[in-house]
Amino acid sequence: MERKDFLVELGTEELPPKALKKLADAFSAGIVDGLNNEHLSHSAVHSYAAPRRLAVWVEALQTAQPDAQTERRGPAVQAAFDDNGLPTRAAQGFARSCGVEVEQLETLETGNGSWLVHRGFEQGKSAQALLPAIVRQALDKLHIPKRMSWGDLTAEFVRPVHWLVLLFGEAVIDAEILAVKSGRESRGHRFHHPVPISINQPSEYAPLLETEGRVVADFDARREAIRGQVQEAAVRLGGKAVIDEALLSEVAGMVEWPVAVAGSFERRFLGVPAEALISAMKGHQKYFHVVDGDGKLMPNFITVSNIDSKDMNAVRRGNERVIRPRLADAEFFWNQDRRQPLAGYREALKNVVFQQQLGTLYDKSERIAGLAVVIAEQLGAERAAAERAGQLAKCDLMSEMVGEFPELQGVMGRYYAAHDGEPAAVAAAMDEQYLPRFAGDRLPGGAVGQALAIADKLDTLVGIFGIGQPPTGSKDPFALRRAALGVLRIIIERRLALDLTNLIDESIAHYKIGGHEFDAGLDGQVFDFMVERLRVYYTDAGVAPDVFEAVLAVNEKFPSEFDDRIRAVNSFRALAEAEALTAANKRATNILRQASEADVYVPDDVDIALLQENAEKVLNDHIEAMTDKFVHGQFDYTQALQDLAALREPVDVFFDEVMVMVEDTAVRSNRLALLKRLRALFLLVADVSQLQG
Repeated sequence: MERKDFLVELGTEELPPKALKKLADAFSAGIVDGLNNEHLSHSAVHSYAAPRRLAVWVEALQTAQPDAQTERRGPAVQAAFDDNGLPTRAAQGFARSCGVEVEQLETLETGNGSWLVHRGFEQGKSAQALLPAIVRQALDKLHIPKRMSWGDLTAEFVRPVHWLVLLFGEAVIDAEILAVKSGRESRGHRFHHPVPISINQPSEYAPLLETEGRVVADFDARREAIRGQVQEAAVRLGGKAVIDEALLSEVAGMVEWPVAVAGSFERRFLGVPAEALISAMKGHQKYFHVVDGDGKLMPNFITVSNIDSKDMNAVRRGNERVIRPRLADAEFFWNQDRRQPLAGYREALKNVVFQQQLGTLYDKSERIAGLAVVIAEQLGAERAAAERAGQLAKCDLMSEMVGEFPELQGVMGRYYAAHDGEPAAVAAAMDEQYLPRFAGDRLPGGAVGQALAIADKLDTLVGIFGIGQPPTGSKDPFALRRAALGVLRIIIERRLALDLTNLIDESIAHYKIGGHEFDAGLDGQVFDFMVERLRVYYTDAGVAPDVFEAVLAVNEKFPSEFDDRIRAVNSFRALAEAEALTAANKRATNILRQASEADVYVPDDVDIALLQENAEKVLNDHIEAMTDKFVHGQFDYTQALQDLAALREPVDVFFDEVMVMVEDTAVRSNRLALLKRLRALFLLVADVSQLQG
């Protein structure tokens, strides 16, 4: 079958730079889905995205759907003909619906009888006829939160549409999409080549745009070109560019013909905290900052221009002129904020609502200060430092710097606390309270910071659950999922010996001190929610669901201990004895459950005098030895399960040679007690009967 290349390009006003790549990928995926649904095979698919265009080039697309044999079943033969062999109305109606005479119908023999059937041939539709609808459907399915219309047109898209290229081979597909007629004319760079560019065939699209139109249409290629130019510009400055991947993608969504330009600013601005200068450069101007060999900020920046000016020095000077007021603002805020100590902002917290039902930020700071003290004492940290950190935790939110750069909350608190001569642990905790800020982010390093971070997150969790506003579906306005995962990560990955239920109860208690009364059962709700986040944490880490369930069954309250058990069960599964011991535990669990359902008495201890068979005596000896070792030795979960692997042989022999549910009630109860003790040994680590084969 003949094949041709297909090209669609949608030309628009500047598309949202942060969403550009996602739009392009979704558009390309929508085109591919549409082609597959119409059974149109093809070769490679290329996606293009620039500020003023989305495009897809499909190589070697079938020119038509494959022809298909059709088979349509009609009435049963018995109902299709009367006693004289003449066709009934059912047969005649079926034939008419198929466009044939009754005589042209065939008979289909099945195990359920004979049926009239019409077999035909359906010619595949041309790709050219199908492609406009495929493109429309792909555009309709794009996730665009708010579509806009333009002029007096009814068409809606994320931005006004100005041109449409639809080529199949060298021919234009005649269509109208989003109120624009198709053609072969694209547009080049808005300034370098504003006149139309005629595309003769799909394969020349990207090369022609780049060489003639001064547009790098391939998003990834443009992104990497920007990376290379920025890095080279930094080297020429004698430093290294710090490239934030999100910023790099955003800049790639803003320019069609990238040209990196290096600029500088007055060295005096380096007296301002680097994070503030970087926020001004990145957030306001989309600049990349430069550091020296020691990682210290240099008085330079690199911007990416969308034009290749004849006078790039003018472009540089213009950007330097724009950034100076931003840096001057940061300098002013820095100087102004330090005119009073960080503690001086505490009173202002009383005027800022944390949550209408839960009070102000001042109220929250009082609660987390008290809770941080409890946690710090358990971690062996200084009580006074934890309390002071909690009291100051939200003060920097009242500063002018954080008012201008909200992303600097905590960071500026650390600077201001250090400037005021607060203890180093308190200053560090100002920043660490917000850690981890995102998946994979660093964790608080100091005990005071850990205590404050846990207290802050737990206070939010307990409070929001307490007023009945837990996350629902994808809605999580207070970021409770992130808060729960943050608490768990800190405790697990920093190996903190903290009881989660105790922490939740302490948080509830501090709300009560402030006059809040919550419904009974709140502690269980918060704990269950955090367990579900723990499940997600381990799923993301590749832990099998049955391993998680095996540990969950022992009701562990210490997340760090939970993690030790997870690791132990994972190691146990790799042992040769694991499968047999898992099966034996399942058998023991089932026997004990049946005994419980039948109200059979199962004592806690084994009566040695009632042991009759050698197999049960041997198993009891092994259990006694293991119990003594676990009780009196230093307990390690992984080692314990490795030790218990030695029970495989005596357990197998026991189940092979000993009948548990005998008629002698004393012997039966004694053997059930033996299984109960066997199961209890494993439950010291996990319920391995939950493991799958």
